[in-house]
Amino acid sequence: MEAHARTEVEPAFLTQAEIAVLLGVPERTLEGWRLTKSGPPWLKLGRHVKYDRDDVLAWAREQRHG
Repeated sequence: MEAHARTEVEPAFLTQAEIAVLLGVPERTLEGWRLTKSGPPWLKLGRHVKYDRDDVLAWAREQRHG
């Protein structure tokens, strides 16, 4: 019998909780940023808020000062 290799797929779209951990901020901060349109880009998939990991990291890099 041939063994099938499992392919690990890294999710491109992350939840609010996952992005909060990635950025080191509370989830409530992300919610506030969404309301004021001042945070990382996000999208709605049905009724679920998701974040594109690459977009969030690019946004974070743009926040550098100094």
